[in-house]
Amino acid sequence: MAAPAAAGMVNAAPDRWRSLWSVLAAALGLLTSGVSAMEIYTPKEIYVANGTQGKLSCRFKSANITSRLTTVSWSFQAVGTDTTVSFFHYSQGQVYVGNYPPFKDSISWAGNLDQADASINIENTQFSHNGTYICDVKNPPDIVVHPGYIRLHVVEKEDLPTFPVTVVVGIVIAVVVGLTLLISMILAVLYRRRASKQDYAGAQSYTRS
Repeated sequence: MAAPAAAGMVNAAPDRWRSLWSVLAAALGLLTSGVSAMEIYTPKEIYVANGTQGKLSCRFKSANITSRLTTVSWSFQAVGTDTTVSFFHYSQGQVYVGNYPPFKDSISWAGNLDQADASINIENTQFSHNGTYICDVKNPPDIVVHPGYIRLHVVEKEDLPTFPVTVVVGIVIAVVVGLTLLISMILAVLYRRRASKQDYAGAQSYTRS
């Protein structure tokens, strides 16, 4: 009689495991329901003249509206180092700036969470601000898969990249040509409509006569 009882216990074990996995799967489904991956958009690199204000632009896209739980964090990695330092945090309308020397009294909030903007300003940029900046936004229950990275180049004013004159001329010419073609097309359509009306009126007069 002992053998059948043992067999029943063995058969019951897989059932218990299946029940446990079912409970865990259901719990995981509840935890992850409504969770989406956020997207963060930043320029790859920017150039700022030494001693001027630099704006670190960071925008995000989330499936959920922002709330008091939405937070923004900025970190910095200096050139030639592997160390990342958190120097700015924004939460519930309050700005928290760390005591990291390059950023003390030089960082200001330039974003608007209602407009999905998490940007900041660096006042009086110095060469010590050269490096990579990391923008991280949290908007529960959404999660960030990849934060935004910006490479900041602080240079002398005369070393700022300039927009080539030939490119500007090319853009102007393209705009003028495009507008000319558009106006020509509109005039052609109007002329055809006017000609059609005149032909129709002429046909009616001929029929009446």
